[in-house]
Amino acid sequence: MRLTLKIWRQDGPDATGGFETYTVDDISEDMSFLEMLDELNENLQARGIEPVAFDSDCREGICGTCGLMISGLAHGPEVTTTCQLHMRSFSDGEEITIEPWRAHAFPVIRDLVVDRSAFDRIIQAGGFISVDTGAAPDAAATPVPKVQADRSFDTATCIGCGACVAACPNASAMLFLGAKVTHLGELPQGQAERNSRVVDMVAQHDHEGFGGCTNIGECAASCPKEIPLDVISQLNKDLRVAARARR
Repeated sequence: MRLTLKIWRQDGPDATGGFETYTVDDISEDMSFLEMLDELNENLQARGIEPVAFDSDCREGICGTCGLMISGLAHGPEVTTTCQLHMRSFSDGEEITIEPWRAHAFPVIRDLVVDRSAFDRIIQAGGFISVDTGAAPDAAATPVPKVQADRSFDTATCIGCGACVAACPNASAMLFLGAKVTHLGELPQGQAERNSRVVDMVAQHDHEGFGGCTNIGECAASCPKEIPLDVISQLNKDLRVAARARR
């Protein structure tokens, strides 16, 4: 395939960015999207042009590092991570626009790389337990009903990629936050700090500059791990319970 790429280039956080247009040839439909960008960067280096900076790590859809806006869609036209998106999802001659996540809380570091440490600070605010469960066999000895165990496991699959924020018109991180609160809230080990957890994590979410949820649903539609929208309802319920407990 021959493709035209309109890519956001920005030298640094305080620099003025803009789109640059490049052409890539001989792109196999079996390549991943990141392999296509690798091919582009090899061509740019050969011509003495600074390669396009983008994030990647495991390239197996696990780490959540590789998020990009591709032609206006978080991670592109398929419900998957950018590293698991393949070029067969595009057509020969297509023009593809590639941008970083757009959110106040995700400032651009360079080109397509953004700083997502706001997510880390939300987790630090309460996304943990301090209960001593002993060794692994001791923790496993605590019975957990299957419905709650399945719910906890499903929400724990959130990889913190930020697609929910990028897709939301308000740049809200409520789907991410709801997944993290529900994951621990469904387990007996997570009950001791359940109220303080949700209060502290929501406060940090708002402090970081993420927007509020207006139930549009783009977050769940773009989530590569298919985190359900109802975790936001669970988040709101937990927050109401915590507020009443503090009165």
